Amino acid sequence: MDEVLAQLDDGRSLAEIDAAVDALTDDRLRLPTDGERLALLLASVRVASRLQVWQQRLAAQIEASEAAWREHGTSATSWLAEAARLTPREARRMIRCGEGLERFPTVAEAAGRGDVLASQAESVTAVLAQLPEEFPAETVTEGEALMVEFAQTHNAAELRRLSSHLVEVLSPETADALEAERAEEEHRRAMANRYLYLGGDGQGSMFIRGSLPKLQGESLAQIIEAYVAEQKRALDALDPLGPRPSIGMRRADALVALLERHAQRELAPTHGGDRPRVVVTLSWDELVALCAGQHPAANPRVRLLGTGELLSPRVGRQLLCDAEVLPVVLGGGSQPLDVGRAQRLVTPAIRAALELRDRGCVFPGCDVAPRDCHAHHIVPWWAGGMTALWNLVLVCPHHHGIVEPGHDPAADRWQVRLRDDGTPEVLPPRRVDRAQRARLHARFHARCPDTS
Repeated sequence: MDEVLAQLDDGRSLAEIDAAVDALTDDRLRLPTDGERLALLLASVRVASRLQVWQQRLAAQIEASEAAWREHGTSATSWLAEAARLTPREARRMIRCGEGLERFPTVAEAAGRGDVLASQAESVTAVLAQLPEEFPAETVTEGEALMVEFAQTHNAAELRRLSSHLVEVLSPETADALEAERAEEEHRRAMANRYLYLGGDGQGSMFIRGSLPKLQGESLAQIIEAYVAEQKRALDALDPLGPRPSIGMRRADALVALLERHAQRELAPTHGGDRPRVVVTLSWDELVALCAGQHPAANPRVRLLGTGELLSPRVGRQLLCDAEVLPVVLGGGSQPLDVGRAQRLVTPAIRAALELRDRGCVFPGCDVAPRDCHAHHIVPWWAGGMTALWNLVLVCPHHHGIVEPGHDPAADRWQVRLRDDGTPEVLPPRRVDRAQRARLHARFHARCPDTS
């Protein structure tokens, strides 16, 4: 069989592989034991990696030979992205991986055999490419062999962290000086490559992608982790049906908390003559519809100013708790005729009294500071609730999303209310406590005995 395959050209060999994959997907596949299925999966990982390595080397050879330029008048990256429906990033990565394999033949040989996975080979060649230029060829070859050996016990991420160890093994007498020089070069490269990308995905989210030098990145990580630690879920963690945020979600929540604290303190410089702010637009009729909670088919169109993207009515109702309303009178052709003075629904005086009374988020176990909380209307503004101290409580952004009511009066949700003496208390949903016994934050126990 091997002799027959060896006589086939590359195109015919790929066709045979394609046909073999068709056969693998046939219902005839039956494996009686768990061990056989596990072994089959491992074997498939190895075969897929070998094919990926061959593919990467072919892409690098096409790039080096300028074949795409001669055939289509474009770069290999542009042609590959268009023809294979890859992103430019994916196409560039394939070519870059192939170039690494072409540069380090010992690694390429091991990856071609399947002894090193394609992802491991990418890490290994990246580490080898950082070796000092003054290293002789035989030292680099020795480094290849060492990294291939390391690949038998380390995954791709672990291999990337072996740069300094490899230099220490290959040149112990100059390791310190070389490492210092490498660190300087890494810093220069990190500064040159720093960037931050913000862009909507068209499906209600925004992508955040970027790269920072080590020190600044570590500083950001420490701040985010501090916010993660601060955002205790406390009482709502008792909710068996409530959301269970992953660590990634909690870090996202931490970033939002960081941004909200920055905005509330007005720390950002002015931009366009005003402080940075998020502005949403809707007509007066749509504002009334938002307040009235009409049928979903008649939901108001709350749009972000600038992008025109829609926000959910639920988010719009939450914004109404503590926002600025800027009335704009429009004439023919939707031209602005008159702009009113911005009115904050919660005045500075009410806000000061609210912070003095609640001293932070009122949810038991939550320690978010007053300045980082929202002013929540207990009876919503859209339902006729007044903007007054007796109808407001402080809640952090997370708990605001939990207690902000919809228009279903029978919904089993968390609620907040004020006692006769003005002390806020939280009522759990029935799924948490059938009796819905009121809960107090620990900071209120000293001034108000629990009489529930």
